Amino acid sequence: MSSAALFSALPPPTAGLDHRPPTADTSSAAASSSWNARIRTCARSPDRKPLALALYGRMLLSALPNNYTFPAVLTACAFLSAFPEGSQIHAHILKLGFASDLYAINSLIHFYASCGRMPLARHLFDAMPRRSRVSWNVAIDGYVANGDHDAALDLFREMQHQHLAPDQYTLQSLIGACTGVASLSLGLWVHALALRRQGGKLAVAADVLINNSLIDLYSKCGSITLAQQLFDSMPTRDVASWNAMILGFAMHGRVAQCFEVFDRLMAEEKLRPNAITFVGVLSACNHGGLVKQGRRYFDLMVAEFGIAPRIEHYGCLVDLLARAGLIGEALDLVAGMPCKPDAVIWRSLLDACSKRNAGVRISESVARKALESTDDDASGIYVLLSRVYASANRWNDAGAVRRMLARKEPGCSAIETSGGATHQFVAGDTF
Repeated sequence: MSSAALFSALPPPTAGLDHRPPTADTSSAAASSSWNARIRTCARSPDRKPLALALYGRMLLSALPNNYTFPAVLTACAFLSAFPEGSQIHAHILKLGFASDLYAINSLIHFYASCGRMPLARHLFDAMPRRSRVSWNVAIDGYVANGDHDAALDLFREMQHQHLAPDQYTLQSLIGACTGVASLSLGLWVHALALRRQGGKLAVAADVLINNSLIDLYSKCGSITLAQQLFDSMPTRDVASWNAMILGFAMHGRVAQCFEVFDRLMAEEKLRPNAITFVGVLSACNHGGLVKQGRRYFDLMVAEFGIAPRIEHYGCLVDLLARAGLIGEALDLVAGMPCKPDAVIWRSLLDACSKRNAGVRISESVARKALESTDDDASGIYVLLSRVYASANRWNDAGAVRRMLARKEPGCSAIETSGGATHQFVAGDTF
């Protein structure tokens, strides 16, 4: 049952809140504590978060929530992106007089950010009479999670003006923001800040989460050497550490090094590769055009590790087969997928069809599937289809498809200059 269905049976905020429970026992702090413990247990469970909302609804019939109730139930709402239910709980918070409670408001900021409602989260943050470090952290992390990295960095600058020292959670969010704006120089500054704040190199080296974020930062900002140095210096690593390094090498086309790190992970006794690991390895196979290895790693993932392939794994393998000219095998793989192919897979196939002269009939069929699967700008699909017609000397059809194109938004790239500034540009642009 969905969280919305669970909450549909709840009394409205006026019911159960305007009327006190009938007996003193049910309204006691002990009764609330008992409900809070059960709600908190379900909210922390990976698969029982909907039950936390159901328990909260039952609690309203017999006991009043307090400032310990709201963080737990809002955590469940945030995980489920249950915006209507969380909004009702916000109303309960106001009605019960917890509008200034630090824990409740911090939880609301996190909830709205998790639901992609950053303006609401920022409004609550700005209205707070006092803020803790957690308040700043959830707001900064909310901006990072919603892709507004510049706003996250601006908010951190405001935090510095309040003379509030960042902790490891702040630093993780900052590293994510630096990754988002592709600023290597700013990332190096945050790394230096982490060394100062956390007591030097040894302390930071032991912080696995910070180091994982830094490996991802350096990889995505083009400095795979720094990422590898940091990875090799880590005294302890979790699976996410290995995944970050494998994905980094795959991203940079370092196929052999990617496989080497994967083999080292396989030799670890306490760790096992997961679904993300194989996304990296299959991406490396795709970069290197290694069809045989791609098939082997895909089979290894399923047979030896029991990992159910996700659409990302299928996407890598389909693209690999299609680029190698094995379009028939790629189409058979798509036909046998347990999940619905997305637009990325169909575009990959159409791109291969346009380059490998797969035939107009097949290409048109793939193009139709791609158009049915996309909700975004379909200009790229029409461009590929026009290439198919041009390759078949069907110039009238190619021209007709070209005329169907709407004005396409130009792609944008970014580069960091030697002075630390980031310059965004499009095709034909100049400094």
